[in-house]
Amino acid sequence: MMTSPFENLVGTGKPLKAEPPDAKEFAGLRRSGVVRLTDAVNESLSIEGRFDLAYNAAHSLCLAALRWHGYRSANRYIVFQLLPHTLGLGPEVWRVLAKCHDIRNLGEYEGDLDVDDRILADLIAACRVVLVKLDQLPAIAP
Repeated sequence: MMTSPFENLVGTGKPLKAEPPDAKEFAGLRRSGVVRLTDAVNESLSIEGRFDLAYNAAHSLCLAALRWHGYRSANRYIVFQLLPHTLGLGPEVWRVLAKCHDIRNLGEYEGDLDVDDRILADLIAACRVVLVKLDQLPAIAP
C-alpha cells in the first residue's frame, strides 16, 4: 500500500501533524481568507498592505484545504507546497504563492518588502483559484 504525501510528512521533526478536520475551524479559515482577499483588492490601500492581506488570505485558504484533509502544519510554507495534494493545483499556482512567501519573509525579517503591481495581481489571481477549488470540496462531516 502506498502512503499518502501527507503521511510521509507526519512525525517527530516533520512539518505535519495528523488532526481530524473540524468544520467550524475550516469555515473560520475560509471566512478569514475571503475577508482578507476582499480587502486586498481595495486600491485605496497601500500596495504593501494589499500584498500582506492577499498573502495572509492565501495562507488561510491553503491552511483550510490542509485542515480539510486532516492535517495541521508546523510551518507556513508547506501549505503552499502541498497544493497539488490538497486541491489538485499545479505549479502555476503554488509557485506564485511560494514566491510571495519568500517576498513576505524578506519584508517580515529584513524589512525589504519588494512588491509591484504584477506580483500583487498574480497573488490575488492565485488566491481566487485556491478559493474556487476550496469551495468544491465536500462538506466536512460533523
